Amino acid sequence: MAHSPGEPSEKREIDIASLPSSRIHPENLLPHVHKVGMAPRQKLFNEFTEMVKETFFPDDPLRDFKDQPQSRKIVLGLQSVFPVLQWGRGYNLTKFRGDLIAGLTIASLCVPQDIGYAKLANLDPQYGLYSSFVPPLIYAIMGSSRDIAIGPVAVVSILLGTLLQNEIDPEKNAAEYHRLAFTATFFAGITQAALGFFRLGFLIDFLSHAAIVGFMGGAAITIALQQLKGFLGIKQFTKKTDIVSVMHSVWGSVHHGWNWQTILIGASFLAFLLFAKYIGKKNKKLFWVSAIAPLISVILSTFFVYITRADKKGVQIVKHIKKGINPSSANEIYFSGKYVGTGFRIGVVAGMVALTEASAIGRTFASMKDYQLDGNKEMVALGLMNVVGSMTSCYVTTGSFSRSAVNYMAGCHTTVSNIVMSLVVLLTLELITPLFKYTPNAILASIIINAVIGLIDIEAALLIWKIDKFDFIACMGAFFGVVFHSVEIGLLIAVCISFAKILLQVTRPRTAILGNIPRTAVYRNVQQYPEATKTPGTLIVRVDSAIYFSNSNYIKERILRWLTDEEKQLKENDLPRIQFLIIEMSPVTDIDTSGIHALEELYSCLQKRSVQLFIANPGPVVIDKLHSSKFTELIGDDHIFLTVADAVMRCAPRMLEEA
Repeated sequence: MAHSPGEPSEKREIDIASLPSSRIHPENLLPHVHKVGMAPRQKLFNEFTEMVKETFFPDDPLRDFKDQPQSRKIVLGLQSVFPVLQWGRGYNLTKFRGDLIAGLTIASLCVPQDIGYAKLANLDPQYGLYSSFVPPLIYAIMGSSRDIAIGPVAVVSILLGTLLQNEIDPEKNAAEYHRLAFTATFFAGITQAALGFFRLGFLIDFLSHAAIVGFMGGAAITIALQQLKGFLGIKQFTKKTDIVSVMHSVWGSVHHGWNWQTILIGASFLAFLLFAKYIGKKNKKLFWVSAIAPLISVILSTFFVYITRADKKGVQIVKHIKKGINPSSANEIYFSGKYVGTGFRIGVVAGMVALTEASAIGRTFASMKDYQLDGNKEMVALGLMNVVGSMTSCYVTTGSFSRSAVNYMAGCHTTVSNIVMSLVVLLTLELITPLFKYTPNAILASIIINAVIGLIDIEAALLIWKIDKFDFIACMGAFFGVVFHSVEIGLLIAVCISFAKILLQVTRPRTAILGNIPRTAVYRNVQQYPEATKTPGTLIVRVDSAIYFSNSNYIKERILRWLTDEEKQLKENDLPRIQFLIIEMSPVTDIDTSGIHALEELYSCLQKRSVQLFIANPGPVVIDKLHSSKFTELIGDDHIFLTVADAVMRCAPRMLEEA
C-alpha cells in the first residue's frame, strides 16, 4: 500500500483540453493521494518483549553493563546498589563544608520535630529520635537523591498512629502496640523495596497530584487539631481524628480542662515560629532563622518551665526521654500470630504514602538541581532503610518536606548531610535527652502546627479548580474524607476518585466534529476553531482515545448520534444529506477485537443509510490489526487515507458523480 522510500511520488499533471470528453472524470482533477503504509510486523515474542521492556525497564538498567569486562561489571553493579561508591570518588572538602552546615541545620530542626512526631504515632519521644538515627545512615549509602532529608514525617506519623490504635490501645497495652508498630514498619519497607526491585514504581503514579494535594491538606488540618490537646493543656481528649469529635472534645473541656499557662506558652512560641518562618520566606538568605527557631523555642520554653516550675501549676511536660541509642527490636516483629496480617495491611498503606511523599520530594529537588533520579533505586533504598529501621526500634520514615527544603537552602551537596544529622541525633540520645525532661507539650504542639501549615496548599487547590473540575472533586473528596472521618478513609477516597477518573476517561473518551480551516488543508475541532467550516455532504469525526472493549460500543453510538444530529440539522435547512463519514484516527493508539467489531457494526449501519465510511491516518498498530481482521477488505483499501484532506478530495469527485 505504501510507496517505498526510493520511489518518487509524482503529481499527475492533466491537460483537460487534450483529453477526450469521455476521459474527463472528476478523479483526474485530483493530485496524487498517498495511501497509509504498514510497519513491518514483529514476531509475537519480540512484540511481547518490547512491551515488557517499555513497561518495566524504560531506562534500560543493563545499558551500562553491555560490552564491559567482568571486573568493570562488578564495579558498576556495586555502584548501582550503593551510589555512595560513585559520587564518593569526587568528594572533597568544599562539598563536606556545605554538607556539614546543612546537616547541623536540619539536625536543629529534626530533634524537636522527632519528639513531637513520635507523639502523633502514639509512641514515646525517644522513638522519634531513634528514627532519625539509623534510617538516614542507610539512605546515605544507598539513596541517590542529594537533597532529601530522612526522618519521621507528620502525615505518616498520624496515619500510622491512627491505624495502630484502632487495633491496640497504646496506653493499656504499650508493649504490644510497639511490636505492631515495628511489624508495620517492617512490611512498609518490604513493600517499598519490592516495588523498586520488581520495577513497579509506576503504581504510585495512580494517586493523582490533585488527590495528594487534598489528602495532604486534610491531614495537615487533622494533625493541627490533634495538637489542641497539648496546646490547650487538655488531659482527657478524644482518640478520634475527625473534626467533629475533636471540636466536641475541645469545647467540652473548656471550663475544666484548659490551662491558661499552657495556652500562653503555646501561643507565644507559635507566634515566634510563624514570625521566623515569615522571615525565612521573605529573605531566602535567612532560611536558617526558621530552621533553628524550633530548637530555640524548645530551649527557652524548657528553661522557663524549669525556673518557674510551671509543671506544678498544670503545664504538661515531656517528663522522661530514654537515654541511649536504638535498642534491637528484631525479635519483637510479628512473623506469626493474629497481628501479622494487620501489620502487613497497615505497613502497605503507610509504605505507599511514605513512598509517594519521598518520590514527590526527590523529583522536585532533582529538577531544581538538574540531575536524574532512578525511582526504582530510590524505592529499594527507602525500603531497606525501613526494614533495618524496624529491627532497630524505628517506625516508618521517609523524606521530609520541611527538612529537605532546609537541607537544600543550607547548601547540601550529597547525602553526607544526612550522616551529619544522624550523628547529632546520636549525641542527643547519648548526652542531651535528660535536658528535655521539662520541655512543655505545648511547645511540641506549636512546632508541629507550624510545620504542617505548609502542607495546606490553597493556591494549588485553586489552580486545580481552574484546570480540571474532576481533579478538584478528587482533591476535595480526599480533603473532606480526612477532615470529617479519618486519614485512612481520606486516602481511600483519594485512590477511588483517581481510579474513577481513569475509568471515566477510558470508557467515555472525547470525540469531535472537524471542519476545514479556510485556505488550508488542515481540519480541526469546530468548537475550538469557530472559523473552521464543515465539508458539504461529509461528516468528519475524530476519536480521541484508543478503542477497547470498555469504550467501543460508546464510540460507535456516539458517532451515530453525531450523524443523526447533523442529518437533522441539514434537513431543517434544506441542505444535501450526509453521504460520507470520515473517522480521523490519529489519536487512536490501539484497538482490540471489540473495537474492530464495533467498527464493523458501524459500517453495517452506515450501509443501511447509504453513507460511505472512510478512515484517515490510522497508526501502525491500528492499521496492522485492521488488516489482520480483514476490516480493510470489508470497506476497501481505497477507503483508508493518510490525511483527512486526502479523504475529502476523494469524496469530492464521487459527490460530483452523484450530482
